[in-house]
Amino acid sequence: MINFEAVSTIASEAGDAILNIYNRKTPIEITTKGDQSPLTEADLAADKVITEQLLNLNPKIPIVSEEGRVGDPLISTYCWLVDPLDGTKEFIKRNGMFTVNIALMRRVGMRWKPVFGIVHAPVSQTTWLGGVDFPSEKRLNGQSTSITINQKTDNEVTRLVASGSHRGEKDESFAEAIGEHELIRMGSSLKACIVAEGSADLYPRFGPTSCWDIAAAHAVVTGAGGVVIGPEGTTLDYDLVENVLNPYFLVAADSRWNDLWVASQTS
Repeated sequence: MINFEAVSTIASEAGDAILNIYNRKTPIEITTKGDQSPLTEADLAADKVITEQLLNLNPKIPIVSEEGRVGDPLISTYCWLVDPLDGTKEFIKRNGMFTVNIALMRRVGMRWKPVFGIVHAPVSQTTWLGGVDFPSEKRLNGQSTSITINQKTDNEVTRLVASGSHRGEKDESFAEAIGEHELIRMGSSLKACIVAEGSADLYPRFGPTSCWDIAAAHAVVTGAGGVVIGPEGTTLDYDLVENVLNPYFLVAADSRWNDLWVASQTS
C-alpha cells in the first residue's frame, strides 16, 4: 500500500526546493539538453528531493524521471513517473505557471496507465491529486476540496485552455471547429488541472510532449470524472521506456468532443 499523503509531502518539498532558487536574487543557472530544451538547477534540485524520498518510501518501485531513471520498469508492475519541474520555460520567465508532477503508473503489457497523480504548483501552493480509485481533490491554504467535473449544457460557451507560449495551425482549426468558445492561456500541466477542477472544458494538445508531462494530471482528471484521449479517441496510455513521446491528446470534461477530436487528426 502506497502512502499517498507522503507522496503529496514529497511534491511540496520538491516545490520548496524550486522556490528557494526561484525567489533568490542571483541569476538562475541554465544549460541546454540534447533535445534543445532548457535544464535549470531547480529541475535538478527538485529531482534529487523526489528521487531520494520516493526510494525511502518504497525502494522496490522503479522511478522514471525526466532527469533520469532508477531501476527497471519492465520488471515491475508499478513505476513512478516524475517531472520534477514541468514548465521550465515558464520558470525561467518567472511567471509562476510551473508544477511538480508525480504519477504512480501501472504496467499493462508493454504500456502504462496512471493510477494516481499529484500536481503541485509551488508559487500558489496549490496541489491537485487523485486517480482511478481516488476521488480528486484540490488543496489550497490547508483546505481540501473535492473536485468533480460538472457536465456543461450545450448552450454554454466552451472554455478551451491552451498553452501560453505556443499555438499552431491545428490548434486554431480545432478551436474554430468547436464554434463559440472562451480561450484561456496557461502553462505546464496546470492546463489539465483546471479542466479537472471545472474551470475549463477542453485542453487539446497538438504538439510534442513526453509521458511525464501529462500522466500525473491525467490521473487527476480521471479521478474528477473527465477523459484523456489519444488521436483515435481511446484513453491515452504511455510508453515509459522506448518512446517517451506522447501522440496528440485531448483532455476534456466529457466525451462529447471525441468525434470532433478524431476528425481533426486528418484535417
